[in-house]
Amino acid sequence: MRKVLLYYLFTPVADPEAVRLWQIALCEGLDLRGRIIVSEHGINGTVCGDIESCRAYVRRTREYQPFHDLEVKWSSADEQVFPRLRVKVRAELVSFGAPGELRVDEHGVVGGGRHLSPAQVDQLVAERGDEVVFFDGRNAFEAEVGHFAGAVVPPVEHTRDFVEVLDRGDYDDLKHRPIVTYCTGGIRCEVLSALMRARGFDEVYQIDGGIVRYGEQRGDDGLWQGSLYIFDDRKTITFSDHAAQVGRCALTGAPTTTYYDLDRLPDDLVTALGHAPGDVGQVLLCDDVVARYAKAR
Repeated sequence: MRKVLLYYLFTPVADPEAVRLWQIALCEGLDLRGRIIVSEHGINGTVCGDIESCRAYVRRTREYQPFHDLEVKWSSADEQVFPRLRVKVRAELVSFGAPGELRVDEHGVVGGGRHLSPAQVDQLVAERGDEVVFFDGRNAFEAEVGHFAGAVVPPVEHTRDFVEVLDRGDYDDLKHRPIVTYCTGGIRCEVLSALMRARGFDEVYQIDGGIVRYGEQRGDDGLWQGSLYIFDDRKTITFSDHAAQVGRCALTGAPTTTYYDLDRLPDDLVTALGHAPGDVGQVLLCDDVVARYAKAR
């Protein structure tokens, strides 16, 4: 059994390259794998390893004063979910393509949406009903297997597309409604909510801890529907044994929650899906389709 850590912290970092080298040495010494991004705005990472190594990693990372308040979300995996360790310095912790717009101080992102706990999210909806808009801050394909009830899902392929969508005015009709932004662990909404507020959206919220925190506390008995897409070998996770199957097979329309990498599928199946052999990306497929094409090879 392995543990998977997911975390981020917006705080000024004076020397991102020094932090990168320190994180590499720390993770290699603890036999942790994963992905970590460091910038002048803070740190964003997910790593996997045995429980004692993960505990040591959290403890030692928090010893660095700027990261003292680092909050970490824990989950479990049967085996290592990352093939290698990658630690990089980038201009942005999340690639919105707007590093010049983001302001960060020791308290986090300046001008972001108000944080709501899962209970406060439910309370807001109970009090204001259909006036509340859930706004998905992820890439559109992630919402295919799970989303909040009635959510607005912008048709974006990459996080950097959000700025163009907002500047184009596609959602200007929502500027005076209460908007709850949400994403996997919360980091994308730290930035997205600030970008929205800077563009005149006057009541913007974000879920503290993202979908992960909401699912941990409410399971599938709240406003979340389906599975959660995650960026490691597990592909998706659920929060209970009665999660709704929101996803649909790209070929048959049958319910499914399973993503497959296009470049690992038989060429005839890739062609049937409207792609060319060698294309990269992910697609939702039911087990029957995959088994049928595998048998025909």
